[in-house]
Amino acid sequence: MDQPVLRLAEKYSWLELAPADEENEWRVRAEYCETFTADFTTCLTVAEAADFAERMLARLDGSPHRFSERVSEGRNNPFELTALPLGSVGFVLMAFLTPNGDDTVCHLQLEFGPFRTEELRAGLGDFRAALAV
Repeated sequence: MDQPVLRLAEKYSWLELAPADEENEWRVRAEYCETFTADFTTCLTVAEAADFAERMLARLDGSPHRFSERVSEGRNNPFELTALPLGSVGFVLMAFLTPNGDDTVCHLQLEFGPFRTEELRAGLGDFRAALAV
């Protein structure tokens, strides 16, 4: 199995979700213009990560409206992605990162993109396939 890594990146900003060393432990890393960074671990199952990828893919294939998806519905949620449509170009992504899980006090908000819809679909599809659940 390929290492399941979700990396959403553009010239100045990026967000990454990847398994850590322990079972059900994942690392969330992000950076904005080499100024603001986030790097923390969170407790997620492979099924939660796969479900997130599937929900994002389903929303990309739907009508071109703003949408948001949380990685986990539990209190351990490490981030939520909001996709803002840019007409036929694709989407700009906004991430609300919560290292303490579902915390509105300690968080980092990150806006990055634009991403072509096909580019997002390919990245999420590869991540989903690498999870193999």
